[in-house]
Amino acid sequence: MAKLYLVGTGPGSSDYLTEAAMKAVESVDVLVGSERALDLFPGFTGKTLVLRARNMDEMMKKSVSLVDEGKNVAILSTGDPGFSGVLKPILNLRDDLDLEVVPGISSLQLAAARLQIPWDEINLLTLHGKGNSEVILDFLDNNKPTIVLPDFRVEKLAQFLLENEIDPERKVAVCERLSYPDERVFKGTLKELADMKFSYLCVMVVY
Repeated sequence: MAKLYLVGTGPGSSDYLTEAAMKAVESVDVLVGSERALDLFPGFTGKTLVLRARNMDEMMKKSVSLVDEGKNVAILSTGDPGFSGVLKPILNLRDDLDLEVVPGISSLQLAAARLQIPWDEINLLTLHGKGNSEVILDFLDNNKPTIVLPDFRVEKLAQFLLENEIDPERKVAVCERLSYPDERVFKGTLKELADMKFSYLCVMVVY
């Protein structure tokens, strides 16, 4: 029976690829992932399928059908497949696959490391696909840092929090393009953040 691998590729740089991830990719016939994830495996000689936000459902179904046809397939998941990754949509499709999850280093972990925040003393939240949801407001008053994956623009999330009467002087941090050569870490206030510009590859921390 063919196998489906869900492979965590880490925050972006090949420095954070695990040996397990590389071995899994070497073993498959088809590799599915975003362009930046596929770029981590330039030596792959099998078939590749590009995963985009607008074709996510289609590519998940295509990957499963290829496994049914006898192909070994790996779906690359930026960070870890189990956190805002591809594990949930695959489990929602099928529960009878020969499935192996290869964990990766999440950008949330790397943000915690860069900011020297103990990993077991934080709130974790993803807003991917949820917009600037009020769910984040429930996390901000328990005296723990909240590390969040914004839906898209981190400055828009800051503006949303200000609109919901979060203290403008609340301390925040943004880790942008983690692991890449142009990585940037900003530390300041919510008010300052709301007037700045960042790429979409960001992790935000509210203290």
